Amino acid sequence: MEDTNSALTILVGVDFGAPHFDAELEELGLLAQTAGMQPVARITCKRKAPDAALFVGTGKADEIKLLAQQMGATEILFDQALSPAQQRNLERRLEMPVNDRVFLILQIFAQRARSHEGKLQVELAKLQYLSTRLVRRWSHLERQSGGIGMRGGPGEKQIELDKRIISDSIKRTKERLEKVKKQRSTQRRQRDKRQAFNISLVGYTNAGKSTLFNALVKARAYTADQLFATLDTTTRQLYLGEAGRSVSLSDTVGFIRDLPHGLVDAFRATLQEAVDADLLIHVVDAANPGFPEQIAEVQRVLKDIGADSVQQLLVFNKLDTLENEQQPLQLEDMYEIEGLDVPRLFVSAKTGVGLPALRQYLAKTVQAVLGVDANQAFDPRFDSAYSAANPAKNGDNAP
Repeated sequence: MEDTNSALTILVGVDFGAPHFDAELEELGLLAQTAGMQPVARITCKRKAPDAALFVGTGKADEIKLLAQQMGATEILFDQALSPAQQRNLERRLEMPVNDRVFLILQIFAQRARSHEGKLQVELAKLQYLSTRLVRRWSHLERQSGGIGMRGGPGEKQIELDKRIISDSIKRTKERLEKVKKQRSTQRRQRDKRQAFNISLVGYTNAGKSTLFNALVKARAYTADQLFATLDTTTRQLYLGEAGRSVSLSDTVGFIRDLPHGLVDAFRATLQEAVDADLLIHVVDAANPGFPEQIAEVQRVLKDIGADSVQQLLVFNKLDTLENEQQPLQLEDMYEIEGLDVPRLFVSAKTGVGLPALRQYLAKTVQAVLGVDANQAFDPRFDSAYSAANPAKNGDNAP
């Protein structure tokens, strides 16, 4: 991708009949802005199947080119994953850079990663992605190298040399990540020896995980109203007075629709915190009308990393942003996920409403799992601040 700080971009979405199709391309637009692009127009179309050569067909490709010329756009961004051949053919026809959702997410991760582990994971994912697109990324690849004093065998094409270089880089990066993974495993074993109870925050990106994390442990993890504000796992101790002990609380990277498989694999070491957790706090943006699809996407990724069997607690966050008619009648109930009833709590990490009840629930769970005797029994009633401001009404919970 070229300089994304000033790239005027056309957003393209193709509806193949999938239930999660974003007709307005809102999420793609947010991702593009997060990466530093400037979306200037959006275009969608319907197809039964992708065109093998151009993904959208020749007619729509020409329409995209005309729109780009009219808007002064310098880049085209697709909401779906493109094959290397489709990407190459589109660039030739449109005569400008074309990128897809996968590369966009990789670009954002590369910009945001701060820890050594996070940078390694992004590097590995980008190397794996680019290894299939060498032929379109560099114009020098058809030149041949070799001969006396030259690296590579006689007549070896530059593309073959570059593929070997990337293959070697992937191997080295995997080895370095494996060392980091072993270090994390050692740290987890040390926590297990202390009979630690491990809780991980998971959820769709921008659901408010880091805000909730800060509110619970009084930390200063970076938060922002944007996609992928947090990429690196942060772990702190959370003291639960009701249980008379501390637990380990981890804030993990947010999930998103069509998360590149390369990133799932590359971030497996970071997401291992979720796999090894005793409890997952699945944070949901209660104000987002698409929260059912977001919950389903998080469940899919959890299954991919082997964390789908870990006990879950649903926390519907951003209660303060709901309209009066959307407010739940009670702050604790059950929510069905894939045929199973999962406990659900409503909170506002920003205002603190519902947090006392959340801490009580965590204390009760710790007591049940570790057999800790506590002087105070779990009180299922919710904090009086919310009850006073929101008297009980008849009917089911709104969200």
